[in-house]
Amino acid sequence: MKKTSAKILVVDDDPEIVEILKYNLSNSGFEVKVAYNGIQAVKKSKKFKPDIILMDVMMPEMNGIEACTEIRNIGNLKNVQIIFLSARGEDYTQIAAFDAGADDYINKPIKPRILLKKITNIAKRLNSVENGDTFIKVSDLKINREEYLVTRNKTEIILPRKEFELLFLLASKPGKVFSRDEIMNKVWGSQVIVGDRTIDVHVRKLREKLGENYIKTRKGVGYKFKA
Repeated sequence: MKKTSAKILVVDDDPEIVEILKYNLSNSGFEVKVAYNGIQAVKKSKKFKPDIILMDVMMPEMNGIEACTEIRNIGNLKNVQIIFLSARGEDYTQIAAFDAGADDYINKPIKPRILLKKITNIAKRLNSVENGDTFIKVSDLKINREEYLVTRNKTEIILPRKEFELLFLLASKPGKVFSRDEIMNKVWGSQVIVGDRTIDVHVRKLREKLGENYIKTRKGVGYKFKA
């Protein structure tokens, strides 16, 4: 089968899960590599440079959250999509995952057909050519979509892909209040199910990096970029 342009790294210490995911993704045309713990995940990410990482949380030697943190600190991997697949459903585990830089968190047991649909939609967005502006200058921020680069007063601010896309969306129309549903559809896609917690965590992380003055909350509605 013809390969797509999307490369996927599957990371799980359960060989059966790895094989199921590899089989389904490979048969759908993705280029797939596998790892069985966090240390392997970091090493293979540096060499393979995946577009998407599907990763378990609880693994030997280095867990998924620790691996995610390390991967996010690798310059040319800052925009990789990291999706956790885990049986751990506690709020604190999911929050820790998003704090480490996760883009999504899916609870096991995995439904391969649904997961494959989500991955396919993510890959389409990654491969699509976005229409409209690729550069925004607002307040003292410069946001370059082609380079996924944010600068403030000539200082570069490193943002993972989802944080960047959220900032770009809000800054594209300063003063407009974007509803949570609108943010979900435009940043995560209508086929990817995320909760309010996901959006809130990403906004909080943006505020930590940019300061509190840029993104404002409209209670019960959504968020806006201060005009």
